[in-house]
Amino acid sequence: MASKPPQLILTDEVAGALQDGNPVVALESTILSHGLPPGRNLDVARRLERLVRAAGAVPATIAVLDGVPRIGLSDTELERVCAPGEDLDKLSLRDLGPAVGLGRSGATTVASTASLAAAAGIGVFATGGLGGVHLNAAQTWDISADLGVLATAGVVVVASGVKSVLDIPATLEVLETNSVPVLGYRTDHFPAFYRRSSGHDVPWRVDTPEQAAAVIAAHRTFASSGVLLTNPIPEESEMDLALHDRLLAEGLELLRVNDIHGQDVTPTLLEHFHTASDGVSLDANEALVLSNAQLASEVAVALS
Repeated sequence: MASKPPQLILTDEVAGALQDGNPVVALESTILSHGLPPGRNLDVARRLERLVRAAGAVPATIAVLDGVPRIGLSDTELERVCAPGEDLDKLSLRDLGPAVGLGRSGATTVASTASLAAAAGIGVFATGGLGGVHLNAAQTWDISADLGVLATAGVVVVASGVKSVLDIPATLEVLETNSVPVLGYRTDHFPAFYRRSSGHDVPWRVDTPEQAAAVIAAHRTFASSGVLLTNPIPEESEMDLALHDRLLAEGLELLRVNDIHGQDVTPTLLEHFHTASDGVSLDANEALVLSNAQLASEVAVALS
């Protein structure tokens, strides 16, 4: 006999909001457990949730704890996700089945968070940066699962573009192939995470949450794919270009020397940026995530 499909556990707050048609914003947990240092990660997690509530939406931080996908976390569970001793697995969509089946605990990436959000009926998701096509992907086939999930999960992902270590033109091509609209929020340029512009254009621009909501609602009548709403890092928090380029060159050399690839690339690069920039990258990372959560909340409210 086939086993019963794993159940999603929603907090009462999230379940009630969805039942009443009120706005909900999904938040990932990998940035908390793997992207920010202990102490700061919990502070950011709580600030994100407060910010979403202040904007009129309900936050739903997502993680898998003891084999159970949880949509929305209690403060105790949030502390657990951020605790250094927990050593949570990093769960992409391919890892959800093994983690649930084996009763493991893990933090969800963009791909798995978007999938779980869609399964729970949440249509808006705020994150830092999207994964994409890696350089030399023609030889390595290294393409983030984030792109495949956006092709099939009808979720709006609000992100500050992708990191500059990726092949941005190829990433934009894959999004186009998969019928994922790419919107620039108050910008004509595709952002590059720490930098406001990658030098590549976005196909469409929106200047208000209401415009974004109108585009998203219209898209959903024609296609089942998601939407990427790109939001540049706040201007005052943008990383200096010379510093960024130096750190990027050093990071790429670090990957080459240590033969690092796959899902280890992003955390390795982030760690190098954090340790070699005297905290500049941490401040930038925090600023853009908070900005994206604010925008996602405003769009979710407009959609509702």
